[in-house]
Amino acid sequence: MKITDLRCAVIGKHPIVRIVTDEGIYGLGEAEWTKPYLKPYVLQFREALIGEDPTNVERCMLRIRQRGSFKPYGAAVSVIEHALWDIAGKAAGVPAYKLLGGKVRDKVRVYNGSLRKKRTGDKPEDYAADVKWMMELPEQFFMVKQGIGFHSNMKRTIPDFHYGVTQPEHFHGAMDQGVIGERAFNHMLDCVAAMKEVLGDKVSLALDCGPGWMLPDAIRFAQAVEKYQLMWIEDTLTGDYTPWVNPQAYRELTTSTSTPIHTGEQIYLRNNFKELIEMQAVRVVGPDPADIGGIAELKWVAEHAHMHSILMAPHGTANGLLGLGALVNLCATLPANYIAFEYPSASDPWWHDIIEGLPEGRIVNNSMIDLFERPGLGLDINAEAAKPYLLEEDANFFDDPSTS
Repeated sequence: MKITDLRCAVIGKHPIVRIVTDEGIYGLGEAEWTKPYLKPYVLQFREALIGEDPTNVERCMLRIRQRGSFKPYGAAVSVIEHALWDIAGKAAGVPAYKLLGGKVRDKVRVYNGSLRKKRTGDKPEDYAADVKWMMELPEQFFMVKQGIGFHSNMKRTIPDFHYGVTQPEHFHGAMDQGVIGERAFNHMLDCVAAMKEVLGDKVSLALDCGPGWMLPDAIRFAQAVEKYQLMWIEDTLTGDYTPWVNPQAYRELTTSTSTPIHTGEQIYLRNNFKELIEMQAVRVVGPDPADIGGIAELKWVAEHAHMHSILMAPHGTANGLLGLGALVNLCATLPANYIAFEYPSASDPWWHDIIEGLPEGRIVNNSMIDLFERPGLGLDINAEAAKPYLLEEDANFFDDPSTS
C-alpha cells in the first residue's frame, strides 16, 4: 500500500486531514477548531509522504516529526499521525487500539470541559449556577473543569485583576501574565468555595488557571484551596500556547502543596515531558494527542509517567468528533495512571449529521464512553453530507484518486 495524496480541508473551522492510498483506503485526522490556519502547515508534508506505506506509521513519522513544535504547530504533525493509524487499523480490519497493544478497559472515562453555556458573569453565584447546570447534564460527568484567573474573563471583568498588561483578544490563548491583586485573589477563592458548595463530593472539580501566574501566587492559591480536595489546578505557570516547560518552578509549586498540579496540553513530543516527569515536577500531565505528536507519542508519555507515579488526563476539548475517535482508541490502551480525558463535543450541531460510526443516542453515559469497534479510529465523514460545508478550493477533498 502506498500514499497517493495528502489533503487538508477546513470544515467548520477544523482542519481535517485526509490521506489517500492506492488501495482505496483513506485515513482521517482532525485538529482543534481554534486552528483553521493550519492547512498550509499540513500540506507542507505532502511530498515527504507520497509513496510511503501508511501502515508503517513510525517510518512515516520519522520523515516529519522534527518539523513540528509546541502548540499550535505540532498539531499539523499530530493529526497526520492520527490519519495514518486510521489507515493502519482499516488495512488490518481492527480498531486502532488493537495495534497500540490492545485495550486495557472496555469503556473510557471522560470529564466535562466542553459542554458549556455562556456564564452569566464572573461572580461566585455565576460560577455556582454554571457548575450546577453542568452537574445536571444527562451525561452525568464525574468531574467538571472550570476556567478561572488568567484562563477566564476575570482578567478583564475584575477591576485591577493583576499588575500587568492585558493583551488584546486577537489570538486564541493570548498570554497575560503578572502578580494577581489581593482582592482578585480572594475573589477567585470565593468562586471556588461557591462551586464546591454546589458540587459537594458528588462531582469533582478541576480548575484551569492560566498560564500566567507568578510562582508565589500559585503557591498561595494551591495551599488555600487544599481543603476543597480539587482534582487539580492546571497550567498556572506555563501551559496553553506556552512554548517552554519550566519544570523547576513547577516542582517547587508541586512540593509546596497537597493540591495536585497539572500541565502539558501545549507540549510537543515525549522529549519535552522527560524533565517534567523525571523531576516529578507535577502530579498530573495532560498532553493532547492532537498537539503532542500523535497517539503513539502520548501513549509513550503515559507509560513513562506511570513509572514515576504521575497521573494522566489527556486534553482534547476542541478536537471535534474525529478527535474523539483518536482519544477513545488511545485511552483504551493507557495504564492505571489514566484518570479521564477531556470530552470533545461537536463544535457545531451539524457535525452529528456528517459523522458516521457514533453510537445511537448519547455518546457519554455515567461519564463513560463505550469503545468504538469499527476498524481504524472508528469514525468517518459522510462525503455527500459534508460537501455543503466544503470551501470551493476543497471541492475534490473526498474524491477517490481515480476521479480526482
